[in-house]
Amino acid sequence: MTDTIDPIVLSQALIQCPSVTPEDAGALAVLGDALEQIGFETHRLRFADVGTPDITNLYARLGTGGRNFCFAGHTDVVPVGDAENWSRDPFSGAVIDGALHGRGAADMKSAIAAFTAAVHRLIARHGSPDAWPEAGSISLLITGDEEGPAINGTRKVLEWLADRGEALDACLVGEPTNPDALGDMIKIGRRGSTTGDLIVRGVQGHTAYPHLADNPVHHLVRMLSALTAQPLDEGTEHFQPSTLQITTVDVGNPANNVVPAKAHATFNIRFNDLHSSDSLEAWIRQTFDAALGDTGAHYELSFRVTGEAFLTPPGPLSDAISAAVASVTGRRPELSTTGGTSDARFIKEFCPVAEFGLVGQTMHKVDEHVATDDIVKLTEIYLSVLETYFGLSSQSPRG
Repeated sequence: MTDTIDPIVLSQALIQCPSVTPEDAGALAVLGDALEQIGFETHRLRFADVGTPDITNLYARLGTGGRNFCFAGHTDVVPVGDAENWSRDPFSGAVIDGALHGRGAADMKSAIAAFTAAVHRLIARHGSPDAWPEAGSISLLITGDEEGPAINGTRKVLEWLADRGEALDACLVGEPTNPDALGDMIKIGRRGSTTGDLIVRGVQGHTAYPHLADNPVHHLVRMLSALTAQPLDEGTEHFQPSTLQITTVDVGNPANNVVPAKAHATFNIRFNDLHSSDSLEAWIRQTFDAALGDTGAHYELSFRVTGEAFLTPPGPLSDAISAAVASVTGRRPELSTTGGTSDARFIKEFCPVAEFGLVGQTMHKVDEHVATDDIVKLTEIYLSVLETYFGLSSQSPRG
C-alpha cells in the first residue's frame, strides 16, 4: 500500500486539471492512479449520444462481495468566466491563509479527494474489505458530465452497472451541501424541476383596428395570471412549498402600432413530492384552457423535465452521516431537500442516496475556495461513515 494519501495534495492535483465541462483535462487519470494504488479496480467509461459531447467517466470498486457502498461525484467544473476577475490562477490549487483556492475546490474535487483519503485510512486500519468480519465493497462513480447536459454521465454508468448485474446498496454524493459551516446540512432528497415553454398565436393587425386582429399578448397575460393566482401547495414534512417562477416573456415587436402575431413565455417549477412532472403538466393545460375559455386562441406548450422530486426517508444512511458529522464537528446537521438538482436524481432509482460535502458559499463563483481544515474534517467524517456503515469499530485495527 502507498503512503497515506493527503486529501489537500490530491485536491490540489485535481484542481490543477482544468476540467471545464465537457473536458476531462487529465482529472480522471489523476484520481484513477490514486485509487489503483490503494487497490481499486478501475474502469474508464466513455459514452456518446447524438448532438452531445463524448464524456469520460470513472467507476472504481474495492472488494468483491457484501454490500456495496458507493461514493458519487464529478470532476467536471463550470467555466471560470473572466479569469482577470480572479485574485489568482483559477487552476492553481494554491493554499493561502488556510484556504484551498481554485475552480472545483468546493464543487466538488476536494470532496472526491477526501473520500479517497478516507478509504485509504479505512484500509490501513481494518484491512481489505474482503477480509472484514462481514465482507463489503466500496466504489466510486465519478462523472465528467454533471455540470453539462448530464446525458453521457452518471445515468449511463448506472445503466452499465445494471447490465453487468452490479448493484449499489447505498450512495453518498459529495456535493457541497452546507450553507455556512461544515456540518450544517445533509440532503436526503431534492425537489423536481420542470420548465415550460409557452407560445400563444394570434392574428397580426393594426392597433387602430383591433377587431381585425387577435392579440396573443392579451391571451398570454390571462394564462400566466391564472397560473400564478394561487400557491401550488404548502409544503410537506420534508419539502418546502413548490414554487413557480415566470422567467421570461417575449414578443419581439419593434412597432407600437402593430398587434403581434405571437407571444412567448417561459416558466420554471421547482416541485415537491406532492407532484410529478406529469401531474403538473395536466394541471397547467387545464388551467390554460380554462383561462382562454371560448376565445378560440391557439397555444403551443412544451416541457423540459430536469428531474422528479424524490426523498430518501431518514434511516440508516442519513443516521450514519449525521452521527459522523456530530462526532467530528459537534453539529447536528439538518436533513434537507432544498437547492437545485444533482446526479442523486439518477442514483435514487438504484439505492438509498444522501448528499454531504463541503461549504458551498463560493461554488461557481469567482475565487472559489474552501477551508483546508474543512477538507481534513470531511475526510474524518467520510471515514466514520464507512466504519459505521460496515460495522467496523474505529478502535479496532486489523489483526
